[in-house]
Amino acid sequence: MRMSHINFNHLYYFWQVCKAGSVVGAAEALFLTPQTITGQIKALEERLNGKLFKRQGRGLVPSELGQLVFRYADKMFMLSQEMLDIVNYRKESNLLFDVGVADALSKRLVSQVLETAVVDNEQIHLRCFESTHEMLLEQLSQHKLDMILSDCPVDSSQQEGLFSLKLGECGISFFCRQPAPDLPFPACLEQRRLLIPGRRSMLGRKLLNWFNTQGIKVEILGEFDDAALMKAFGLYHNAIFVAPTLYAQDTYSDDEVVEIGRIDSVQEEYYIIFAERMIQHPAVQRVCNKDFSALFAL
Repeated sequence: MRMSHINFNHLYYFWQVCKAGSVVGAAEALFLTPQTITGQIKALEERLNGKLFKRQGRGLVPSELGQLVFRYADKMFMLSQEMLDIVNYRKESNLLFDVGVADALSKRLVSQVLETAVVDNEQIHLRCFESTHEMLLEQLSQHKLDMILSDCPVDSSQQEGLFSLKLGECGISFFCRQPAPDLPFPACLEQRRLLIPGRRSMLGRKLLNWFNTQGIKVEILGEFDDAALMKAFGLYHNAIFVAPTLYAQDTYSDDEVVEIGRIDSVQEEYYIIFAERMIQHPAVQRVCNKDFSALFAL
């Protein structure tokens, strides 16, 4: 006998428990009591004539039947979220564009990239969120963002449905307060303490590797994701700090600061990352189709 329609509320609660790993976690996410969630799942199990979960330690994991049901439920609810995304940005009154920005990137360059997304003849509502690359990827996968600007690409084989496009790259310069160290670059990096981007960023890891390959023994005073804070802290503590060479003249042009060296073998890279569902978003299309080579030219 063929099964009639499934209650999609029951299926949604089951999907949320699978994602949260517990009834309590799903209940908190849905603002419901655990008893309500448990009752809904029992009703679904009766409908499907089988157990959907089994105990593993203190948590719940899907049973064999639960794994099968989850695969289909996951596709269904991800598609429904995708539909809402499409409907949302097609509203003529207000074109929402939610962008995640990796906190280690140069904000001035990010601003110039985002200028491409905004056009005068379109009522766009741009919302920017700053976080780590990993957190932003998670939010993009959960349909909470339309696009990410980051310093590293995404592995499409590991992140199904996500794609990245490289916009450009630029070298790195080292700065300090006047007067400059006595030794030539890069030996002078050993004369003062150093400030670098956080090592959880791609640029921070590249710099640490470069110091090792050059045989330079630096003393790292601190790690900063915010360039303005790095500069202020570096001036106060008479430390050496770094910034993209692209904006050396504009950002550090005051008499108090001197550029002591630059390297092109270490590059700050810029990527956009977007989900397949957002390829038709007008703002994402504009950024993807724009040639940014002039922006990154020194």
